[in-house]
Amino acid sequence: MKIARFQSGNIISYGLVEDNKIYQITGSIFGDLKKTGEEFEVNSVKLLAPVMPSKIVAVGLNYKDHAKEMNLPIPQEPILFLKPPTCIIAEGESIIYPSIVGQLDYEAELGIVIKKKAKDVPEKKARDYILGYTCTNDVTARDLQVKDGQWCRSKSFDTFCPLGPFIVNGGIDANNLDIKLYLNGTLKQSSNTNDFIFRIEQLVSFISNVMTLLPGDVISAGTPSGVGPMTIGDEVVVSIEKIGNLTNYVAGPE
Repeated sequence: MKIARFQSGNIISYGLVEDNKIYQITGSIFGDLKKTGEEFEVNSVKLLAPVMPSKIVAVGLNYKDHAKEMNLPIPQEPILFLKPPTCIIAEGESIIYPSIVGQLDYEAELGIVIKKKAKDVPEKKARDYILGYTCTNDVTARDLQVKDGQWCRSKSFDTFCPLGPFIVNGGIDANNLDIKLYLNGTLKQSSNTNDFIFRIEQLVSFISNVMTLLPGDVISAGTPSGVGPMTIGDEVVVSIEKIGNLTNYVAGPE
């Protein structure tokens, strides 16, 4: 099942995506989904970020190949940081290259969308708290990350969290999905989530023992090797097996 959040005219709605159509639904995406009878062609509406979380909990250094690439030891516990919801942009929208940033990097990541309030969740029950999965791009001001010695500013500029295009659930082994990133059509990142250091269930459990996760919150599960810079005018595509493609463009500040 694919869940979309979209705008038609002045109305923002959720819908179920089947083939090239979106079927509008009523009620909460975290409960029972019922079609209203209204349907739209996907190309006739504006796709929005599929969820607006209270927080994005991102995981640093969660692929073995990325740790090797960075010449860093395998972490013993997940490394966490937060991105504010004001970072979020949708499919097709522009990542703004801030004038104070010297190097702007892409980071393809799998997003885990939380279904219900989660606190102190045991690993064996973690999947009960997952609504589905989406694509994310953990855009990073790399020079500021190095300069600051911590990650808050470098990860938190507006537009630094492309998210979407849909939430996908049902029959997906999120610990075994191909993940790729293309920059202007050239493959830059290529891995599989089976290279995770900490699996999906471990992340949900670990994070929920630190902070309460709320419905719609997103865990961005780390990036594989191959991170690198973008420049103004670039097209960047995050592609995850069974989840979809998230396309964004890099633009200069207004």
